[in-house]
Amino acid sequence: MFSYKPLWRILVEKEMTRTEMREALGLSSSTLAKMGKGEYVSLEVIDKLCTYFEVQPNYIIEHQKEKEG
Repeated sequence: MFSYKPLWRILVEKEMTRTEMREALGLSSSTLAKMGKGEYVSLEVIDKLCTYFEVQPNYIIEHQKEKEG
């Protein structure tokens, strides 16, 4: 399972809203919704985010162990 917490931290640091990011990168609302729920998005989206923010993928996503239950 992946978390986008590192990305949300970047947005706070840059004083940028999720909507501003979505518009700047040309992402769809559904892609942003998936990210908000911690769902998978394409590597193309991760690539766009890395390029835009000039960071490596670990600054965008982090892997979390799935909770057993």
